[in-house]
Amino acid sequence: MSDQIPSLPQAVLAGGTAGAVVDASLHPIDTIKTRLQSPQGLWKSGGFRGSLSGILPVLLVTVPNSAIFFGVYETSKAFGASRLPVEFEPAVLMLGATSGELTSLLVRVPAEVVKQRAQASRRPSQVILREAIKRHGLLGLYRGFASTVLRDAPYAFLQYPLWDLSKKVWSSYQGRPVDAWQSGICGAIAGGTAAVVTCPCDVVKTRIMLGGQGTSSKVDRIPDVFRAVWQERGIRGLFAGVVPRVIWIAVGGAYYLGLYEKLKIEIMQYR
Repeated sequence: MSDQIPSLPQAVLAGGTAGAVVDASLHPIDTIKTRLQSPQGLWKSGGFRGSLSGILPVLLVTVPNSAIFFGVYETSKAFGASRLPVEFEPAVLMLGATSGELTSLLVRVPAEVVKQRAQASRRPSQVILREAIKRHGLLGLYRGFASTVLRDAPYAFLQYPLWDLSKKVWSSYQGRPVDAWQSGICGAIAGGTAAVVTCPCDVVKTRIMLGGQGTSSKVDRIPDVFRAVWQERGIRGLFAGVVPRVIWIAVGGAYYLGLYEKLKIEIMQYR
């Protein structure tokens, strides 16, 4: 594996910082994607206005979310590098990425619920948060947890190992570790690929988190939502918002993982 594996504190610091910068700057594109996937559609959900709706809960959790993910992921890589043969590298990367993603979802899902309802309704985040807790308690903030796992576990399973392995190939080709900008290109390719594959899961997750708003039936079961979307719009419905999703994740992957790589390199110089 790569010889540039940071310690746990270094991974937490680099990941948390990169996550805060990227999520704040790319939030408007995510808002448009959510409105495209909403049952009301883009224009009835607010169009391009108020694209910063729902950013507050994102900023409150993005640092611990990213810190948790990279802490778990880099720790898994370090374990694999020190104790397992190189043939196990892909499996270690996949397991580490999936474990890191599942752990970070405990922090991110409540923020996603509030964020997406704010994006689709343009109501203040604090009002939505109070209503969700009042109606369903704290468990109401985990609405769509299973569908988020369905989307993000395979996404992480694909993106981060593909990112790391593509960096390894590029590094081997040029005879030295990749630069931060090269890591960013690898991140864009990996993220865009994973975004297309997991788009139907993202549509289902969005519908469940919105609580069936704008539909005649408020179904929560994943198979029922898949079926409802298919009956409404067919394959186009399952890939609603795929273009902004791919743009958002590809640009975000380049930006996020490139920035993470840069921060990681800088921080590791102070060992």
